[in-house]
Amino acid sequence: MHCPFCRHPDSRVIDSRTSDDGLSIRRRRQCPECGRRFSTTETASLTVIKRSGVVEPFSREKVVSGVRKACQGRPVTDSDLALLAQQVEESVRQTGQAQLDANDIGLAVLPHLRELDEIAYLRFASVYQAFESLDDFDAAISELRAHPSTGSFAALTGDHASRGAGE
Repeated sequence: MHCPFCRHPDSRVIDSRTSDDGLSIRRRRQCPECGRRFSTTETASLTVIKRSGVVEPFSREKVVSGVRKACQGRPVTDSDLALLAQQVEESVRQTGQAQLDANDIGLAVLPHLRELDEIAYLRFASVYQAFESLDDFDAAISELRAHPSTGSFAALTGDHASRGAGE
């Protein structure tokens, strides 16, 4: 690490602390040449390889915008989407890979979206699992019925008794 004051090519770490969110490390450093102190922040980079081959940093905002389209007209709040994006980021970081395909990110969204809203899950899955026919939708619906999540299963099955009387 070059000293930002005298450009000496080395520095000594005096103190290291994890940030409040736990995603980065703040290091306090001292230059052995000029003696001045400075801070650095280190984060583990996570990059996404898009279908076009372009590589870009992972973005929770892009996850939210992609999922928001599937949730259009559904009872899903912005805070629900922010939490989902955080869960997706945690999931992909747990793989230990620094680079992931965009499709892998989409597939990582599915289990979290299924818990949030099963209709939105079906919409999103139809793209990322490349549904080609009604049979694909039927198989996905059968799977949802066989293994219901804690999400909006009542909406999928038409179980209106579990909803409010005015709906």
